[in-house]
Amino acid sequence: MKVLHTSDWHLGRLLYGQKRYREFTQFLDWLSQTMASEQIDILLVAGDIFDTSAPSNRAQSLYYEFLCRVATSSCRHIIVIAGNHDSPTFLDAPKALLRSLDVHVIGAATENIDDEILLLKDADGCPELLVCAVPYLRDRDIRQVQAGESLADKDHNLLEGIRNHYHQVAELAAQQRQALGLDIPIIAMGHLFTAGGQTIDGDGVRELYVGSLAHVNASIFPACIDYVALGHLHVPQKIGGSELMRYSGSPLAMGFGEATQQKSVCLIAFNKVHTSPPSVELLNVPVFQRLLKISGNWADISSQLVALVEFSETVWLEIVYQGDELISDLRERLENLTADSELLILRIQNARLIERVLNSTQTDESLEDLDVDDVFDRCLSAHDISATQRPDLLHTYQQALISLHNDDLLAE
Repeated sequence: MKVLHTSDWHLGRLLYGQKRYREFTQFLDWLSQTMASEQIDILLVAGDIFDTSAPSNRAQSLYYEFLCRVATSSCRHIIVIAGNHDSPTFLDAPKALLRSLDVHVIGAATENIDDEILLLKDADGCPELLVCAVPYLRDRDIRQVQAGESLADKDHNLLEGIRNHYHQVAELAAQQRQALGLDIPIIAMGHLFTAGGQTIDGDGVRELYVGSLAHVNASIFPACIDYVALGHLHVPQKIGGSELMRYSGSPLAMGFGEATQQKSVCLIAFNKVHTSPPSVELLNVPVFQRLLKISGNWADISSQLVALVEFSETVWLEIVYQGDELISDLRERLENLTADSELLILRIQNARLIERVLNSTQTDESLEDLDVDDVFDRCLSAHDISATQRPDLLHTYQQALISLHNDDLLAE
């Protein structure tokens, strides 16, 4: 029996305003082809299928077209759980219809915890696998608010709620296995943050349980579980060094911080006779759109851009200027260098200008401490704009912000 573990597709996600549907389409095509060539029996999708709780029509089409395509392949079962980016209601809405295609969806913690335990059968109708399909657990799913509880009490109750939930589903799955009289494997799925989990700046991972994140550890998964398939962290990684507890990671780089990271999905192979642990193999996901972060002084940046232009490869770029020289026309210089090329600059950071804007006398202040209006006001001051010009410039700036906000809402 071959099981494929993936997660964190984030269908519909934008990268600094740039749509990525071509990449999502190519990934799902690659995934379905890989499943066919590897003769995958069961697909696990461990949350964050979509990037928002209200995905675009195009993102939805990609999802449903993929499910229909795979449902007609050799893959017998698909299990989908919700992540923190997903809407439980939205995912659960077509649940009954998808069940007819052997697509099992768990969008939210269920009233009857037995419903999170899926008994999957092989082509002959014999039980072959038990899956504890635990979705992203929200605060209201696992604890009751108590009058006068402290922050420490809240953290403790959250952790205990998560631990108890996994122990309950695992115990029920073990009881089902015993009742069947068959030594079939048990897989647990989840979407959470475990202790020691590796993240990358700008990867978009949102904190799930503020204050208690770093304390959820591998001990929440009972020993009866044969493999733990997790989502939420975008870096492919083991939990506590175990080959059988893993984050598959996101299949696409969600930001420039992930640009050099090898993306993969996990192939888990179980023996027909369940007498030894399964084997785990990472299948590398191709890069469908190259991302590159270039940083340094102007000479470093310009030389790298010239080389990229000559190479004629389509690359999306983040530029971080770190030179000593104050360059106020950085964007114009960059656009001149990359004009009529395959390069697309998505983000520019002028560290030298930001330093001047923040004012060197305010050493304890960072850009995160300011809102967008504060930053603009500092820019006006840094460039010695007169008081008579400021109202019109501020009005134009605020209109630009409104326009950008409206574009983001309509971008999908």
